[in-house]
Amino acid sequence: MKQVRVSMAVMGFAGLVLSALPALAAGKICDVRKYGAKGDGVAKDTAAVQSAIDACSVAGGGTVVLKAGKFVTGPIEIKSNVTFDVEKDAALLGSVDRADYPKAMRMRQSTVQPLVAITNAEHVKITGGGVIDGRGQVWWDYVKGVKDAGVLGTDHPRPMLLLIDHSKHVVVEQVTVQNSGFWQIVPYYADDVVFQYMKVLAPQRGAPNTDAIDPFSSSNIKIDHVFASVGDDNVAIKSGAINSPGPDAPSHDILITDCVFESGHGLSIGSEVAGGVQNVHAERVSFKGTDQGIRVKSNRDRGNDISNLSFKDITMDGVKVSILISEYYPKVMPEGPVPAEPVQRLTPHFHNIRIENVKSVNSEWAGVIVGLPESHVVDIELKNVDVQATKGFQIGYAEVTTDGFKVTTKDGSKPVSFGPDGSVKEKK
Repeated sequence: MKQVRVSMAVMGFAGLVLSALPALAAGKICDVRKYGAKGDGVAKDTAAVQSAIDACSVAGGGTVVLKAGKFVTGPIEIKSNVTFDVEKDAALLGSVDRADYPKAMRMRQSTVQPLVAITNAEHVKITGGGVIDGRGQVWWDYVKGVKDAGVLGTDHPRPMLLLIDHSKHVVVEQVTVQNSGFWQIVPYYADDVVFQYMKVLAPQRGAPNTDAIDPFSSSNIKIDHVFASVGDDNVAIKSGAINSPGPDAPSHDILITDCVFESGHGLSIGSEVAGGVQNVHAERVSFKGTDQGIRVKSNRDRGNDISNLSFKDITMDGVKVSILISEYYPKVMPEGPVPAEPVQRLTPHFHNIRIENVKSVNSEWAGVIVGLPESHVVDIELKNVDVQATKGFQIGYAEVTTDGFKVTTKDGSKPVSFGPDGSVKEKK
């Protein structure tokens, strides 16, 4: 019955995200060149592009058009009822002058303005077949060797590429988003957002924290037919900072379908989930050479209720760790038994997780499921899961039910081994 409940939850919100899909009214057409943009890859076109957006907005809505050319800008903001059309032979290029990114409070943290912001807006679309390139090398060099550079609000802030902040009814489709200075696409307290038929790219190495899509305290999110090859998480669902004082809204009702993830850290829930995460469904996702495949991660300083998750019809090839579910992030698992601690507001609680129809080959580590002694991972089912790996599967502080769970190892280790209070019950 619980699997049915997951499916019904997915069906319930799938209709909601589709509400963003109808094309916006054509309205005014604002060609950025008519507002002074040069598009020569050298001149800074920030003011011209923003003027075109503002003109469409004042007219009640319309389409901002970037035709063939390379348009260099600092931060810009897309407003309600505006379609931002980056055509096939056009590119929006982030300025490589760090001074062009003013300091700002974003996501409750001191940082810098993102390259593209959608703030308190609705009915926005980004489309056109072109490229939005953050040209993040200058930022990656800036934080090279800096401790905790991946945390929002450090002394070395970097710009996100696209921040969808307290906005709704947003569609991003048929564009390539790449090379952000920091996280690439972040829906933050956003609702009814669709990402479809697009690419998110960054180098595998030397491009720290270039997560592709990070829904943060957001709802009714659809990620469909997205190719992501990046330097960090391909998707990371978040909902609250480390040691967050609260309040934090959960991320919930997120649908991920027909995606291909190559370099990156896989499909992650966490690690910052102080508001919780519920009702996430991933189906027909292919992982090729990612560090992890399915990953759910948290710790005692950043957790909450993580539940009603399902992963179905998943293929993996050359993934380092096929399935990683851990309440010890950034570690994977403790070294031997650990003492229980009192359950607190930020104690993670993972439960009601279904992993079905998974085939993983050439994996280094089949996986791990490990909870805390005071908060076990419970009500997790592995059905028709077949993993071929060098190292076997480890389970601790978890209660797992299996149905057609097969692990084949190459190093002579046990296919499945158990730590403290770890158990598997074969479904009859």
